Amino acid sequence: MQESTLHLDPDTGQALADLADACGRPPEDLAREAVHRYLREEEEPVRAVAEELARRHADLLRRLGE
Repeated sequence: MQESTLHLDPDTGQALADLADACGRPPEDLAREAVHRYLREEEEPVRAVAEELARRHADLLRRLGE
C-alpha cells in the first residue's frame, strides 16, 4: 500500500476526528473511504471527456501513431 500524508486545517482535522470517534472508526479509514468515493465519482466524467476528445481528434491521433 502506498503511504501518503494528508495535511488538514485544524477545523477539518477536528471534524474528522469527531466523526471518526462518533463512528468508532479510525480517522484514517474515514479519509481513505472519502478518497475512494471521490475517485469513483470523478472517474466517469473524466473518462467521458477523454473519450470525446479521442473521438473528435481520432484522425490526428491515427496520423501521429503512424
